[in-house]
Amino acid sequence: MAIAKDIEAKILRYHFVEKWRTGTIATQLGIHHSTVDRVLAQAGLPKVERTHRTSIIDPYLPFIIDTLREFPTLTAARLYEMAKQRGYPGGQSLFRQRISELRPRKLPEAYLRLKTLPGEQAQVDWGAFGTIQIGQARRPLMAFVMVLSWSRQIFLRFYLNQQMENFLRGHVAAFEAWQGLPKVLLYDNLKSAVLERQGDAIRFHPTLLALSAHYRFEPRPVAVARGNEKGRVERAIRYIRDNFFAGRHWQTLDELNAQADDWCQGVSADRACPEDTTLTVREAFLQEQASLLRLPDNPFATHERQPVRAAKTPYVRFDLNDYSIPHQHVQKPLSVSANLARVQILEGDQCIAEHPRRFGKGEQIEQEIHINALWLEKTHAKLHRGQDRLSHASSHAQTLLQLSAERGHVIKTTVRLLNQLLDDYGRDELHVALGEAIDRQSPYPAAVQHVLERRRDEQHRPPPLAVAVPAKVKHYSVKPARLADYDKLNGAGDDTGNETGDDADD
Repeated sequence: MAIAKDIEAKILRYHFVEKWRTGTIATQLGIHHSTVDRVLAQAGLPKVERTHRTSIIDPYLPFIIDTLREFPTLTAARLYEMAKQRGYPGGQSLFRQRISELRPRKLPEAYLRLKTLPGEQAQVDWGAFGTIQIGQARRPLMAFVMVLSWSRQIFLRFYLNQQMENFLRGHVAAFEAWQGLPKVLLYDNLKSAVLERQGDAIRFHPTLLALSAHYRFEPRPVAVARGNEKGRVERAIRYIRDNFFAGRHWQTLDELNAQADDWCQGVSADRACPEDTTLTVREAFLQEQASLLRLPDNPFATHERQPVRAAKTPYVRFDLNDYSIPHQHVQKPLSVSANLARVQILEGDQCIAEHPRRFGKGEQIEQEIHINALWLEKTHAKLHRGQDRLSHASSHAQTLLQLSAERGHVIKTTVRLLNQLLDDYGRDELHVALGEAIDRQSPYPAAVQHVLERRRDEQHRPPPLAVAVPAKVKHYSVKPARLADYDKLNGAGDDTGNETGDDADD
């Protein structure tokens, strides 16, 4: 490491003029003695050889050197434990210092600057930009970045994960933004690109192969641990972090992506092109655009397709949220087809429901027609059960209900009131009352009730009691009543009104 010129001058003056020793110079200037040796060596003096002092680690050096030669990446902590087992009595700090000096060093590798032709190559990668809170869901914020290697034109789009569907959407959006695509796309070992790799044998993801076949480009992975081969996209991600994302304010993902598009076409495109500094990226891209492959007539399909099934409620779960369906399709095998804006629920190839997509968590996205249809179904079922009960009780029931409906009365209310009268008076009395109400052209529950009450008075019967029995009845201990009081009311007691002892005890 270089030192200041004034320190170097002091070292030379103290040594040649003041005749100070190396250790004295180092102590007075607060520097290491090796720095003093280096400055004096540069001045033409031979390096002073110092007497080597014996160290407690010296007996273990052959073992340590042999072990590091066989296992060069073995940690100092593990080596220290191995040396302690062999009797090393020293502390860990000195041991670690010597290990750092003895560990074999890799020779630095030199890299060639990779050149590409216009329209030949683009590089693709994901960048993580923290998380975003949407409702009750915290989702990762991922940036899909594609860079043309020659012009350095950047395409940037943010998504809520790096799943395959968003990986495909990023490609399609980049190709459409550039109105073309390069011949080769370079990837690192992304799971969306490479499923398996053994040396030079590579198994690409079949969906990526389908995308490349559709657009006629060649997917090409970089070598393992060779980040320099896709350095353009990695530098672009750092550039995005520092120049675009830092300090930026936005409310929604759509707003952030709109700002990203403006930045790619504005600030990013106005910087100097590294391949030719006389051009801006915008000017270089216009030249490169003529060399890009043409787009096919139709874009590649990027919809998410997922099997789903509704249980007892008319909802299917997709991406942490529930979407309503017509109640007739519960407990049937269905599927979801979704893009970033809409969610379609399919039975086979038939779309049975469509909703706007939500990215929160635990939300219920529903259409009122689905819920109302289920409510009406339940209501009609209850109404049909009431009508069936009346029909079994009296052959006049259907005639009266039809006449009541023709006069504009609510069937649901009529059925409910007639069933209540059936409970209060019995089927025989209701049958007679229904027939009389029809004969009088008064098909109303009030008219039926009037007939029933008149017949009850004529027959000197008590009115019906409205008793509501709870679903669960508790067991109570009931105290016996004095029955003599009731005998007085019925005239069953003696003339004097005296109570017998037996009566009192009963």
